[in-house]
Amino acid sequence: MTDNSIGQGIDKLQETEDSAPSFGPLTPAQTQKCLDLCAASTEEFIQDHFASFWGEWVASVEKREENARSNKEQVTLNELIKLLRRIAPSVQQQLLSFSKDNFSDFAQRRLQTPSGQERFNSPSGLSLVENAELEETIAITSICHRADSQYAEILWALHQRLALLNGGQKIDERGNPASAIQFCESLRKAIAQYKFDTRIKVIGYKHFESSFIKVLGALYQELNERLAGEGILPNLRFSGINSSVGRPDSATDHETAAKAPEGDQEEVPKRRATDREPEPRRRASDQVASQNSKGPEQYEQGLISAIRLLQTHLGATPAPQGQGSVAPQGSGGATPVSAPSGTAAGGGSNLSASQLLGVFQQSQDQQFAQVQPLLDAQVGQVQPLAVSAVSSQLVAELKSKDVDGDHADDMHTIELVGLLFEYILSDEQLPDSVKALLSYLHTPVLKLAFIDKEFFENVEHPARLLLNQMAEAGARWVGNDGTNEYNIYEKIKTTVFDILKDFGNDAKVFAEALLEFSGYTRNISRRQDLMEKRALEKARGEEKLREAKILVNDEVSRLIDGKDLPSPVLLLMLLPWSDYLSFMILRYGTDSQNFGDALKTARELIWSVEPKLLESDKIRQLEIQDGLMRAVQSGFETIGYEQDKARKLTDAIQSLQRLALKSQKAEPAPKPMRTKLETMAAEKAGRVEEEAGIASQEESQLIEKLKLIEFGTWLEDDQGKRLKVAWYNHKTMHYMLVDQQGKKVSMTSALQMARAMIAGRLRVIAGSAKPFFERALENIYHSLNARASGELLNRE
Repeated sequence: MTDNSIGQGIDKLQETEDSAPSFGPLTPAQTQKCLDLCAASTEEFIQDHFASFWGEWVASVEKREENARSNKEQVTLNELIKLLRRIAPSVQQQLLSFSKDNFSDFAQRRLQTPSGQERFNSPSGLSLVENAELEETIAITSICHRADSQYAEILWALHQRLALLNGGQKIDERGNPASAIQFCESLRKAIAQYKFDTRIKVIGYKHFESSFIKVLGALYQELNERLAGEGILPNLRFSGINSSVGRPDSATDHETAAKAPEGDQEEVPKRRATDREPEPRRRASDQVASQNSKGPEQYEQGLISAIRLLQTHLGATPAPQGQGSVAPQGSGGATPVSAPSGTAAGGGSNLSASQLLGVFQQSQDQQFAQVQPLLDAQVGQVQPLAVSAVSSQLVAELKSKDVDGDHADDMHTIELVGLLFEYILSDEQLPDSVKALLSYLHTPVLKLAFIDKEFFENVEHPARLLLNQMAEAGARWVGNDGTNEYNIYEKIKTTVFDILKDFGNDAKVFAEALLEFSGYTRNISRRQDLMEKRALEKARGEEKLREAKILVNDEVSRLIDGKDLPSPVLLLMLLPWSDYLSFMILRYGTDSQNFGDALKTARELIWSVEPKLLESDKIRQLEIQDGLMRAVQSGFETIGYEQDKARKLTDAIQSLQRLALKSQKAEPAPKPMRTKLETMAAEKAGRVEEEAGIASQEESQLIEKLKLIEFGTWLEDDQGKRLKVAWYNHKTMHYMLVDQQGKKVSMTSALQMARAMIAGRLRVIAGSAKPFFERALENIYHSLNARASGELLNRE
């Protein structure tokens, strides 16, 4: 029998015996009618749910705009919002058009949309992709995997019915014109022309999943009902795949037969035949994203998948199929290790699992003996392990023990672990002293990668989490200047040396080390975060006051500019009344009536001391004068101005007002006194720092880059001291820098930072807030991708 006839026989077994129709080939007219009904339902579904998805996407971008960290980012997001609103009708029409094309391709039996890793493959083995495309592909394949899992039962029924419309040929999601991969790929093509930032695309896919993909069940239900209504397997029912597939003699079969009531024995072979039905070929994306993966998990797993493909492309041939697994001798039930299964050239015997681990253990013991005398060493005294040399030595040793080039998977694992630890030694976020310590975990981690094959794929693996936490703690609390906050260096060193000494075949050593290390750092982090939060709240309050003072200084300068005012008025405007105006802004805001009234009082006060030549002006001054002075006195009381100074100042103002009523001009403040008062006011507003110099072109360019700096970015001065950008005010362009304990060090202007960087006194430590392991995988991927790219160029 052909695979096709077997498939049709299984399909018929899903019908009840008394009502299963006898299906002959469908006529082209019948097939086209069914497809037209399905296409119409799909088109209606797109029209009903597109607006909701697109609206959520726009709303999320609007929220990002509200929280923009710089004017440049805000302008960019505003333009993006306008673009999204403008192109919405066009994108919807493209989705409808692509859906129509999918059903047309299905009718002609040529629909086969690539998914998952298939996007990375080319006829020659591998096509190179940019990181942006990788992220987009991972996002899409993860969405599709979750959708296929969520709708497994109803999709199974739909695929059986569509198979009949496909001439009896079985299909999977790649050939289903209404599958999640079709909708996601249609969206990918529809927005490709607009060159969106990858982060914005990923956000869009997130909302596409929540508003569109997660309600596909209703569409699949309708398609099944429409096809059943046309007589396409109307009595089809789902039968789940049993875990004993491929084991016809299993105990499960015998137990089922024994338990079946007499008369139902005949049904057992039918159910088992269904159970033994080969599952549809696993999607390549299953290797990219594990089931139920969420957030950054599928991204890391996608990176591992891409790295494995690149290694295969660059390295030896894949390991033989059917490679066996045996437990290491003396492991006490530890996780099995994959053992090489071939023989070396010349008829040598296989290297057993215990011998393989023995090679690694010998290297680990040698390294521990090398560093054991340094247990009491100070920061910076431990020299890093020569990772490259150790990897090469291990490969040579294994090859000498009959592990030949046919075992590419093992060699790829050695290479991957080596690349991981080479990245540790080059990671700028890690101080040199911490790099040296972590490098000695190379051989234990390599051995673990052979013992536990899920090490790289499992993002929650204790060893991975331990590496992340030690790297983060080292970057956070150890400096290249020799500082070592909270004794973290000693804790990292002890943890590394204990693993070197104790790790044999039991991965629990890493779990125990993680538990102890995370417990040690948790309380420290909590205290430091609290300290940093308090410093941040204080800094924000100070910056808000600074903003208010700068605004007030601008307003008062406009009021007094070009006017020859007497000393008492200048003193009042530039010092106590400026404080009062700042207080009004902080309490009520710039648009409040309180602030407006305070400005009006200032204007009227200045007017009241000017000579009055018209009778109408004298009358008006007499009307407002008492109320004006009461307002001034109230302002003094509000800010707690000294009573003695307040009384002298009000007396002087009233004397000037009397002179004004006599049409006499008061003597203006001497130029030196005016300059002194204006300088004092500028200092209080923080203007002196701004006027310290005009930024050069190079400084201006660097300041523009600093506007985009992320919170949490680490800086290092020329003495090796580390400082973190905890916050910055995009209005005043002042940066709050904290030390490794979370204490505020300074509020530094962008100009000061730019000048320090240009002079070499300060540098940004390259990196991001991503966990260490994710950064390492990205670096390895780009490195291998560049090598593969170089090979392709050389071939051309």
